[in-house]
Amino acid sequence: MNMEKAKSKTAPSPAIAAKKKPAAARKQRKRLPKSAYSPAEITEIFRRFSVQRPEPKGELEHVNAFTLLVAVVLSAQATDVGVNKATRALFAKADTPQKMLALGEDAVREHIRTIGLYRNKAKNVILLSRMLIENHGGEVPDDRDAMVKLPGVGRKTANVVLNMAFGHPTMAVDTHIFRIANRMKLAPGKTVDDVEENLLRVIPADYLFHGHHWLILQGRYVCKARKPDCPACVLADICRSQEKTCDVPAALVPIE
Repeated sequence: MNMEKAKSKTAPSPAIAAKKKPAAARKQRKRLPKSAYSPAEITEIFRRFSVQRPEPKGELEHVNAFTLLVAVVLSAQATDVGVNKATRALFAKADTPQKMLALGEDAVREHIRTIGLYRNKAKNVILLSRMLIENHGGEVPDDRDAMVKLPGVGRKTANVVLNMAFGHPTMAVDTHIFRIANRMKLAPGKTVDDVEENLLRVIPADYLFHGHHWLILQGRYVCKARKPDCPACVLADICRSQEKTCDVPAALVPIE
């Protein structure tokens, strides 16, 4: 048998193979729960956030991308207030990877001993400082894949730094955002990654840059874990949460 004829019987043509790949990719893509809100309502939600807090800011004190990275690493299972108290003196002495490495793990540990898991965090701060010097010229990389390879740095931490230090429209899903996304049925998901993907899908592009700050502040000060303060919420007439603590019914937002 001719070899070219044999190949044609056993292998699909490049055109056929190309058609099959997208279909296979679609089958593997996870189906995320739908938002309980229409696109017009979601736009109105974030429009109200933008009026309430035109320029939302993260509450972790920092002076550059490196100190922001360290602060976010230290904030795991700790409050921003507690981290700020511990890092003011630390960052006054060490605001670069080189200075942090020279300071040493013992000294870092003493500065942050009031923060939960401080021993392991001090170790990670020194290790990530060394890796930044050895692999990135002492600079925090503007790249998520590179950042998550640093000790103590996960996807959420990388997203915060990419957003605040480098201006990327990322969605850093913490416990507040995860709670709100599910409680409000804004972008439901069983995992942090699912909620992140869902929020990136539904939030209008014009509001995405500040999106995670608005949601964090909403969860921290209004839509609290134990009892949401619905009477003080700018979304009370839109929210479809079953945990609402006021009598304002959810109403459709009219499309002008």
